[in-house]
This record gives sequence, structure tokens and C-alpha cells, in this order.
Amino acid sequence: MTARSFNYYGYTKESYMECSEMIRTTNRKHTTILNTWFILINLLYLVFSYLNLFGVNQERIPFYAAYLLVGIIFELWLTVFPKTAEKHNYITVFSSIIGLLSYGILTSIFAPYMPATMFLVLLSLTALSYIGNMAIMISVSIVGVGIFLTTSYLYKTFSIAYNDTYNAVVVMTLVFGLHYTFQRTRVSQFILYQRDLQIQRELEIKSSFDALTTLLNRGRFFAITEEILRSKTNEYITLCILDLDEFKGINDNLGHQMGDKVIQTVGKTLIKQLGIESYISEMISSWDLKPKISIAGRLGGDEFILFIRGKKTQDEVRELLQNILDSLNKVQFDRLNGIHASLGVTEITSTDRDIDNAYKRADIALYESKRAGKNQIHFSTVTTTGDA
Repeated sequence: MTARSFNYYGYTKESYMECSEMIRTTNRKHTTILNTWFILINLLYLVFSYLNLFGVNQERIPFYAAYLLVGIIFELWLTVFPKTAEKHNYITVFSSIIGLLSYGILTSIFAPYMPATMFLVLLSLTALSYIGNMAIMISVSIVGVGIFLTTSYLYKTFSIAYNDTYNAVVVMTLVFGLHYTFQRTRVSQFILYQRDLQIQRELEIKSSFDALTTLLNRGRFFAITEEILRSKTNEYITLCILDLDEFKGINDNLGHQMGDKVIQTVGKTLIKQLGIESYISEMISSWDLKPKISIAGRLGGDEFILFIRGKKTQDEVRELLQNILDSLNKVQFDRLNGIHASLGVTEITSTDRDIDNAYKRADIALYESKRAGKNQIHFSTVTTTGDA
């Protein structure tokens, strides 16, 4: 079991990294908020400088104008390229921290006759706003405070610099504790959210598959195939309905347990013959994104449905379906001597806006297979209107 780490706010590194996307998004949002506030403050000070109000003289205009320009450029980057800002999370965060702390240090230098306040406020804000890890945040805070105190002793009298030292040590100590507490709470919320999402995904997967065969259930099968058809793919696709022959007799004569075993065997055979073993455990939402991967589902009872992709001609599809039928016919267990099935097949045409028309044609073809003697494959004849 992986140990919890103080560096990751009392959680394991693995748990912390699972939340990395949400952490990056949160940091980007907080950066935007702080930067907007920073722009407004500079704009206000710029007005004070221009009007010589509150002891802010016109000599400061270039300083506030420069930081205002930097803030606006940074804001544009955050707004226009949010994904880039999130991808380069540490660059975004450190740029913000460096900009804010340097601003606080310079404002302290500009007022050497009084203890600094702006730097301490900005130090607190950055510590409470950004999630990184404790080692990085402590290091950044110590470096920032070190530069601040160095300039304080260089530009201020000893008594005021000493006062800055006292205030900085107290605030920095509080900042470390608050940073750990606040960010631990946030990470905890992220982890709970991730667990909820995982539970929802697992429930979605379970509700999408037939419990007996692990094939897609009726609803999910049609949802995925509809999505594929909406993508306007030009690939050759066929739809096949497979219905077991004399399945009622198996249940009546050999028992329902044998009937369930037959259904399971058919499911395993379809998965193997279609070559979709490795896709069964994948997220449902990614199935329709897999190029030329066939899909199999159970409609209910002894009826199955196949959405066959990756073949180029009717002959190739027929060969695949014949292999499926041969495999089922060769099944031998207990008192069962082969599984027989009838298959109705149709090609998906460019006029098929949804799966319904193709399903009707395949169903008619299935009826023809049954009428012709069962345990065989029948292709529908597709007319120009898309009906069988």
C-alpha cells in the first residue's frame, strides 16, 4: 500500500495525480481571478498616480502602467488559450506568483518609510489560491520572503526592516498552515468527485452489457450504432440478426440451466469470431470511435444482433458468418449436439439515416432463413429506397 505523503496534503501520490486535471483547471481559474484583481488594482493606482492622490505621485505612472500592460497580456493568454495554460500548469502558476510577489517587493521599496503590507497580502493570496505540493510551495514562499527581506534591509531603516522581518515570519508561518489545510480540503473534494465519476462509469458499463453473455444490451447496441451512422462513414457495414433454432425445445427438454449455458456459449462464440475480446472491458463511449470494430449485442431471449465492420464485400461477410454458424454447429456438451441458428443479413446503405430500416430488412432476411429450412444465412435484397 502506498504511503500517504505530507507533500501531497496527506494523500498518496497516486490519488493526487488522479486529480491532476482538476488541479490544473482550478489553478488556471484562480490565476484568472487573481490576475483580474491585479489589473483592477493597477488601474486604480494608475489613476491615483495621475491625480497625485493618497501619496501616490506621478513618478509611479510608468511602474503601474508596465504592470497593467503585463497583466492585460497575461489575461489575454489565459482567456484565449485556456487549455495551453492548463497544460503548462507550473508555468502559469509560477508566472502569476513571480508577477505578484515582485509587485509586492517593488511597492515595498517605493515606500521605505513604512512596513510593507502589499507583499504580505499577495503572499497570502498566492498560498491560498494555488495547489502544487508542499515542497514547491514552501520553497517558493521562502525564496520570495528572502528576496523581500533582503530588499527591506537594503532600502529601509533597520527598525522598519526588523518590523518587516517579524511580520513576514508570522505571516509565512500562518501561510504554510493555511495552505496545507485549504489545499488538503480541495484535494479531498477532487478525490471524492473522481470516485463518484468512477462509480458512475462502472454503473454505466454494467448497465450497458447483458449480464449473461457480456454482449451489449439492446439499448446500448442501438445507441452506438446510431452514433456510427450519424458519423456518415463510407465504410462497408452489414447488420445481422441471429436467432437460435428450436431454443424452446432446449429449455423444455434439457432445462433452463442448459438454455442459459447455450446463450452464454453463443455470446462467447460471437466475441471470439468477431475478434472483440480486447474491447469488451473498454468504456462504452469509446466503442463508436474505434474504426472498423464490429459490435455484438443480445436483443433478448435467444436473439442476437451483429454490426459487422472491417469487411469489404458480401462474400467476406458471408465467410465470417459461416464460420460463426459452423462453430455453433460443432458445440458439444452434456446432451446437446450442436447449436443451430438462422441468420438474416443486410447491407447498411447510404440512404439509411438510422438503424431502423436496416433492422427491418435484416428481420425479413431472418424470416427467409427460417422459411428456407433454418440453420442457414440469408442476405436481404436492398432496393433503391432502402427497403427489403
